[in-house]
Amino acid sequence: MLIVRWLAMLLLLTAAVLFAFYAGTGQARYKRLGFIVLKWPLIAGVCFFAVVLVGRLG
Repeated sequence: MLIVRWLAMLLLLTAAVLFAFYAGTGQARYKRLGFIVLKWPLIAGVCFFAVVLVGRLG
């Protein structure tokens, strides 16, 4: 579980750095990469909370 937390934090930090690069340079590729990287921790978070919700209901 600790590895998953570190990986999620690393992905969020990477997305933040990519958005900062976009803000600094104005190159759209950094924004696109930031959204791609940001998508995966969000999907994992939604799946985690769905599992918790299903566990609470059952």
